[in-house]
Amino acid sequence: MMEMPRPVRAVAPFLSYNRQTSKKNTKMKLSAREFKAWDNKCITLLGMSGVGKTRLALKLRKHNWFHYSGDYRIGTRYLDEAILDHIKSQAMQVPFLRELLRSDSIFIRNNITVDNLLPVSSFLGKLGNPEKGGLGLKEFKYRQNLHREAEIAAMRDVPEFIGKAHKIYGYKHFVNDAGGSLCELDDPATIKVLADHTLILYIRATEKDKQDLIQRAEDDPKPLYYREAFLDEQLEIYLHEKKISYVAQIDPDDFVRWAFPRLFQSRVPRYQAIADKHGYTVSTDELKEVRDEVGFLRLVEKVLEKQS
Repeated sequence: MMEMPRPVRAVAPFLSYNRQTSKKNTKMKLSAREFKAWDNKCITLLGMSGVGKTRLALKLRKHNWFHYSGDYRIGTRYLDEAILDHIKSQAMQVPFLRELLRSDSIFIRNNITVDNLLPVSSFLGKLGNPEKGGLGLKEFKYRQNLHREAEIAAMRDVPEFIGKAHKIYGYKHFVNDAGGSLCELDDPATIKVLADHTLILYIRATEKDKQDLIQRAEDDPKPLYYREAFLDEQLEIYLHEKKISYVAQIDPDDFVRWAFPRLFQSRVPRYQAIADKHGYTVSTDELKEVRDEVGFLRLVEKVLEKQS
């Protein structure tokens, strides 16, 4: 695991480079004119997984934008060792692989990329019957907490990487592709870091897109992060509805399918509260019209004219 890099002075977003401060005035609502004149734009994309954050970030990456993926940073910096330990523990259960690992005949490493974050979600896991790949409640909560701490750390790294994007890699602009669970962290200090250094843009799903995302989760249930209070509350309801006595009796995929619409609904006001206080809101329909950087910048300017 690499050493934690030394902090570097971050860019003052609305003031271009400023040696006296690395923050913007958080009380200020940016006008479209000011945004257009902002030389080194820094934006955080907020919203549920699947609303188009990464798709947009990949488009911007082609136009001198540094793409900072929160999930990639989580997997490669803060959960790398835990993920590897999990993979190795699974491999050790296979006699052939066990002997090769113990004799150092083979080694295992992560191959996490911005386009392949499967090791991160696989480590997070699903709650339920271990015979169906599920985790017990204690282990599940342990991994959930590790993920929460890792996401907080990754988001607090944003100012440092704004500096790196400009000074080391030579990118003009910066886009923070934040994870869908950012609104669940219950850590105001982390949100303040993002608000101080970036323009926060919440991508709000339309009702149609919401239903599409719910259907996607129904067809292919994936591991999710839950606030502990939400998990405890919903788990009790689920066990009662399904007439199940123990977590080990839960079908992992069934619980994800059941919980996802409730999780989605619980996150919407949390996203909106962050946007209302610290940022701005666009809809998934508006985002679908964006074809390139020019279209995105015009959309942001339009939003600022309406919401500033």
